[in-house]
Amino acid sequence: MLLYIHIPFCDSKCSYCAFNSYVDKFHLKEKYMDSLFVQLKHELKRFKTQPDSIETIFIGGGTPSTVAPELYKDIFTYLKPYLKKDIEITSEANPNSATYEWLKGMYELGVNRISFGVQSFDEKKLKVLNRAHSPQMAKDAINNAKKIGFKNLSLDLIYATLGDTKELIAHDINTAFTLPINHISAYALTIEEGTAFEHKPQMSSEQLELTSWIFETIEAKGLPQYEISNFGEYHSSHNLGYWKYTDYMGVGAGAVGKLELQRFYPNPDIEEYIKNPCIIKEELLTQEDKKIEQFFLGMRSCVGIHSNLFSSRERKQADILVQENKLDLIADIFYNKDYLLADEITLFLTS
Repeated sequence: MLLYIHIPFCDSKCSYCAFNSYVDKFHLKEKYMDSLFVQLKHELKRFKTQPDSIETIFIGGGTPSTVAPELYKDIFTYLKPYLKKDIEITSEANPNSATYEWLKGMYELGVNRISFGVQSFDEKKLKVLNRAHSPQMAKDAINNAKKIGFKNLSLDLIYATLGDTKELIAHDINTAFTLPINHISAYALTIEEGTAFEHKPQMSSEQLELTSWIFETIEAKGLPQYEISNFGEYHSSHNLGYWKYTDYMGVGAGAVGKLELQRFYPNPDIEEYIKNPCIIKEELLTQEDKKIEQFFLGMRSCVGIHSNLFSSRERKQADILVQENKLDLIADIFYNKDYLLADEITLFLTS
């Protein structure tokens, strides 16, 4: 069982961000966290959660570092009996709000992994993306986390932005490797509805050759790729849980939960969520929905797809790809050898 906690507050709205986040509702933080606690108790009952059964926690957003550690305290205290002893607890953080005090407070609560939203170490690119931090703030925050005692640290980089050059991205990657991290997430900029970039499609300019070079460069520097956007000596247990199709609770406005073939969607509107955090939209998946999702997740990650999921026709298609050296078959599991072809391979297998 996994647990995702959504914090929808942000210091600034990034130009590319389509997540459920707000820059003008900070006055609701305490009420929001109280309501989140109410929903958490509701979900623990719905999922029939047993002691020592929560394997990972991921606090995402928005920006979790905009909420003071003391506002998380009751949640962590209540959750303690449900947590596995070796649990991974990750929090996202932005460099401008992840102060030494905030990091220390979260570490004392039990958070043992931080994922920093760095995106770039280039001042101009950060302004284009409307990020609220400077390159130096990012370096300071990551170094502070290491001093405090965090052993597992990750940072995000964005590429395929208008103005990107190989030199700029090389600087970002090289700078990242001067810091005490053991994980990098590298995301191509995508243009989505409801973002500042919605009517500026030219802001995204992915080139396959450059993307391949980025992946090869990060791997060559010592962080192996284990999913299309993730590289690490340390593999995030929470991420792996999603790709393995593990059930997960989703707590907070705009979060998503999954229990077997059911999905749960709390209200994304903060004010409405605060009024009644247990009004939750439900969606029923079919076995075919589940299978297609497992195929897509398995082909874009190191999880792969077990042969028992394949129909006889799909198995023939998979065998063709093995013969063409595009898939590996190891111990009845098919593994993708090129994550950039994940969607195309999945469509070939299932169409």
